[in-house]
Amino acid sequence: MKSLHLITVGKLKDKSYLSLESEYLKRLKDIQFNIHEVKSHEENLDREADEVLKKINQIEKNGKAKIILLTEKGEKRNSVQFSNWLYKLFEISTSVILIIGGASGHGEKVYQASHQEMSLSPLTFPHKMARLILIEQIYRAETIYIGHPYNK
Repeated sequence: MKSLHLITVGKLKDKSYLSLESEYLKRLKDIQFNIHEVKSHEENLDREADEVLKKINQIEKNGKAKIILLTEKGEKRNSVQFSNWLYKLFEISTSVILIIGGASGHGEKVYQASHQEMSLSPLTFPHKMARLILIEQIYRAETIYIGHPYNK
């Protein structure tokens, strides 16, 4: 089974977003998806980076995970391109770690540890919306990969 991890800085408390997330997560059949929330430090990027790196080290036992940052300057893909990209990553890596930073972005140490940057859109979203959009796109990527009609 494909292993995908999402690390987010800060805790999602909004029950309506959590409910929508849960709906998409329970639909996933081909991807083992784990969400890891790390403590926000009032936009102190160095402390937040330390939290993220600590979580990466807990997840990444063999050092072969692909670490992808969500940033506004990262590569943009449509849904089919995202699906193809994600499943190619699964072919070459034991697991994939996606990271949504805090309100001020990512700390320098996290940039140094990452392999790639991606963007959901040229638009700016609140973190809770970006997280939900990403989870929906992961579900959509799986449906594209298996040929399910959800993407039509």
